[in-house]
Amino acid sequence: MEAIIERCAGLDVHQASVVACVLCGPANQRPRKEVRTFGTMTCDLLELRDWLLSHGVTAVGMESTGVYWKPIYAVLEDHAQLIVGNAHHIKNVPGRKTDVKDSEWIADLIRHGLISASFVPPKPIQELRDLLRYRDKLTKMRTQQRNGLLKILETAGIKLSSVATDVFGVSGMAMLKALVAGERSPAKMAEMAKGRLRKKIPELEQALEGRIEPHHCFLLDMQIQLLEQIGANVARLETEIELKLEPFREQHKRLTTIPGVDFVVAAIIIAELGVQMSVFPTEQDLAAWVGVCPGSYESAGRRKSVRIRKGNVHLKTALVQAAKAAAKQKGSYLKDKYWRLKARRGAGRATIAVAHKILVSAYHMLSKGTDYHDLGESFLDQLDRTRTVNNLVKRLKTLGCEVHVTERPPNSPEPERKAA
Repeated sequence: MEAIIERCAGLDVHQASVVACVLCGPANQRPRKEVRTFGTMTCDLLELRDWLLSHGVTAVGMESTGVYWKPIYAVLEDHAQLIVGNAHHIKNVPGRKTDVKDSEWIADLIRHGLISASFVPPKPIQELRDLLRYRDKLTKMRTQQRNGLLKILETAGIKLSSVATDVFGVSGMAMLKALVAGERSPAKMAEMAKGRLRKKIPELEQALEGRIEPHHCFLLDMQIQLLEQIGANVARLETEIELKLEPFREQHKRLTTIPGVDFVVAAIIIAELGVQMSVFPTEQDLAAWVGVCPGSYESAGRRKSVRIRKGNVHLKTALVQAAKAAAKQKGSYLKDKYWRLKARRGAGRATIAVAHKILVSAYHMLSKGTDYHDLGESFLDQLDRTRTVNNLVKRLKTLGCEVHVTERPPNSPEPERKAA
């Protein structure tokens, strides 16, 4: 196979060391090879950079292993073409394995142009991505703590979650804090209910009567304090996220017009994809990268599996949440699409299909700067009008009705409906 890069390097990256292999020489000759090992401190990485530049290296490749590649990328990104490859795609053939052989293998793949570069967003997008991913961790932690608190209440015989829709609302938190403070009168705690929950005061009195032990109060107090701290941290994060979103305010506002896409989902789309869609040649490439399209596994002319492929788990999760929300939005094309697919293929496939459509819409909106245009709930009916009419006639005939279909002239007023 013909080489296409004359001066390149492969890096085998670890937590404490980096093994670098440089290949230099004309494409039609056997290259000259040199291997060195460096540490991962900043001073060591600067030494690695100077060594690579002294050899005139123009392309550097490495595996996207954990987060260890990120400091190296930051040091080298302004000095050479960096190719961060998927570790599964550049795995060496079985045999003798050493760090030196791994670096040589990566360098050889780079020299022949056989590694596809992973998408690494620019620095402002990376910062926004870090904030949103940490917010996701905190919200999951908050959910876990809430479930733990409810478990303690159930253990103590407090059935507040059976009556109150939101145990962690204003009323619920007031009752919990009173419980921790030593209040044991169900009637007094039930009187703390506000709004529509006051209609359930008799049920609340029954639900708040239990056997609270001292260790229950101790655990509840710790859980409540932790929940309040997590809530404060999430609020701080959201303030910082809004500041980081300021340069992308126009794109963010445009994305929130898609059914099911709220403030957070729109921010995640920008954080995971950026706003320059030129890195994804087509919408099909983007869908494959995210993992919301059918997989492709064919052998001997037979397709053996069409399961969705692995992709960006953070963006895929957000798109699935948006798809579930879009399926409930009245009058939208996405809702109609979801229920049609659910009837034939099931809820799971329908959700992924709607998530794919949301992603495609976002791709075109970001790449072309266009606004979202909803096709409407009746779009699919009008797309194949004859089939829709035939299906409805067939259903009426199965119910024993005699059906005669007459075309109504366009723009004619609808006939008056007689009351039954």
